[in-house]
Amino acid sequence: MAEQKKYYLTKEGLKEVKREYKKLVAIKKARAKEEMFPSIHSDELTAEFLNHQENLELLSAKIQNLRDILDNFKIIKPPPFSKRNTVCLGAKVRVEIKGKINEFVIVGSVEANPEQGKISNESPAGKALLGHKVGDEVAIDLPGKLSYKIKGIRYPKLN
Repeated sequence: MAEQKKYYLTKEGLKEVKREYKKLVAIKKARAKEEMFPSIHSDELTAEFLNHQENLELLSAKIQNLRDILDNFKIIKPPPFSKRNTVCLGAKVRVEIKGKINEFVIVGSVEANPEQGKISNESPAGKALLGHKVGDEVAIDLPGKLSYKIKGIRYPKLN
């Protein structure tokens, strides 16, 4: 049997997943109560009924995905003090890319949101940076090679 995927979350990320899970379960229960059955006399299913069923299936899939995350998560914690000079999950990394400074936090894929400065540990940049130290130059394999020079590593309080 294949090893179950671990989902890395901050404490805040875990709260958000739990909140969304509860909300979607409540929505599914409410929608399931809506009696959207086709007429017994109809030979064809109505578009409204098919749409309702499709929406319930999508909702069920999203709930199952969240349940999988809740069953297989690991909280991101700062590494021991002796390893805080190395990029690990939860690190706020300052890098220089083509002469410009950029800063982001490396989080698990569930919480990744580049617009908020959060990149996934599974992304090309996140993967490449893990394990490196200040001063290291890291090649990021994207369409066209990029070089990230690590300028700083901090471990902010992870909510």
